[in-house]
Amino acid sequence: MKLNAQELTNHLSRELASVYLIAGDEPLLVSEALREIQVRAIQSGFENREQHIVDKGFRWVDLESDMQNLSLFSSKRIVELRLHAPRPGDQGSRTMRAIVERSDPDTLLLIVTTKLDKAASNSVWIKCIEKHGVIIQVWPIDRARFPGWIRQRASVLGLDMSVSASELLAGRVEGNLLAADQELQKLFMLLGEGRVSEEIVLESVASNTRFDVFRLTDAMLAGDSKRTMKVLYGLRTEGIQPALVLWAISRELCLLARLKAASLSGEKEMVAMQRNQVWRNHQPLVRKALKRFEIKELTSLIMRASEVDRIIKGMLKGDAWNELINLLMDALASNPQQKSIVPWRAT
Repeated sequence: MKLNAQELTNHLSRELASVYLIAGDEPLLVSEALREIQVRAIQSGFENREQHIVDKGFRWVDLESDMQNLSLFSSKRIVELRLHAPRPGDQGSRTMRAIVERSDPDTLLLIVTTKLDKAASNSVWIKCIEKHGVIIQVWPIDRARFPGWIRQRASVLGLDMSVSASELLAGRVEGNLLAADQELQKLFMLLGEGRVSEEIVLESVASNTRFDVFRLTDAMLAGDSKRTMKVLYGLRTEGIQPALVLWAISRELCLLARLKAASLSGEKEMVAMQRNQVWRNHQPLVRKALKRFEIKELTSLIMRASEVDRIIKGMLKGDAWNELINLLMDALASNPQQKSIVPWRAT
């Protein structure tokens, strides 16, 4: 049997299979599916839990022997098997087929692995689990559904989140479900149940150093030199790695270049924004920046960013932070109203 994660709760209310394979690349959703099965198993009398991590030296023969030697007086147990990829090799495939086909009522086998590609889905051991147990495919939350997922998650905590607030948080965490969940938990602890506006989310993420790189790029897009340099100084003081700062800057420069190229080719701005998945609350800043930059300037800045990347990696000589400052100064200098740059004091 194959299920998606949304069907799991209904399935567990009716039955508990002897083997489950949970496959997916989203750690939060995979762990929650695993936990839901574990809770149901504990309610059904499975008292003990074993965990095996399949690495290069894993001995499949020991696992099979352990599964066969369960004492008549032993309690029910959960055996959790974690695979880094759905390719256990010939011996692993044979072992899991033998365990699954034996179907011990006192043992619940939980297998956790990454997304199943076509080859893995058609493998013999996967087909065996599909026949005798349940395969749960955990799909990622795509960008369009992410704000809705955040609002639904917030509602479970008693938070009434506005559409603009959920879109803001979705943009800040860049598709990271675990980071979004952590921010929602923090909001709940700070506010309790109630309405969550865009202003509240802004205040919450502003107190988190993890989001300061976004404050930096927002200031850069706005052409605000004083705020840009103030945030950059704060990032350096907090010990943020230059590579993370460069990633954030480069991401925005590349986005602007794609949008500018689309505009020059005749594509409508809104269509290009949607095609490049620019969040609605981020669009005003992007539009403002597009008015300042020409395509040649953006190309030059991206080339400069590539040089800074090589300096950070030690491939070229130079001071990474000073080069980041110069890169931002050049980006800010594209603002025709720019009059001065706040001087930087190296420490």
